[in-house]
Amino acid sequence: MRITTWAEYGVICALHLAKRVEDRPVTGRDIAERERLPTDYVEQILLRLRRADLVTSVRGARGGYRLARDPSEISIRDVIHASELTTFDLHCVSHPVDEERCAASHECSIRPVWLMLQRRIDDVLESVSLADLLHDEPTVRQRVGLPVLQA
Repeated sequence: MRITTWAEYGVICALHLAKRVEDRPVTGRDIAERERLPTDYVEQILLRLRRADLVTSVRGARGGYRLARDPSEISIRDVIHASELTTFDLHCVSHPVDEERCAASHECSIRPVWLMLQRRIDDVLESVSLADLLHDEPTVRQRVGLPVLQA
């Protein structure tokens, strides 16, 4: 699996909003400046997150974006799916090498492996919430079952 810029920036933007959940709405420009991301990308990602009901927007001079739900209720899978429109690109479906061989009606012994991998990736991403990422790296590593790195 390759994490795209859309997915990475989507998680960064959502996490930024999670860190500022008690603040007034945050503009896309503010997120872009503070996270050093291209403003155009941030605005498009926020639009995608809003369409997925992960963020809400407030109009006006003091407007901007805020999370639509508590950070503990928004998974990383939700954010990536909204930002990228998918969490795992099943290449044989999206970019078939051979229209006949890659058709759903054709038997393919490889496809089940990709589908299993897609399910496992989605399960892992679903198990981590924005609230989990509000902690420092050693704590997050411990929460997700990874060894804590020693300095």
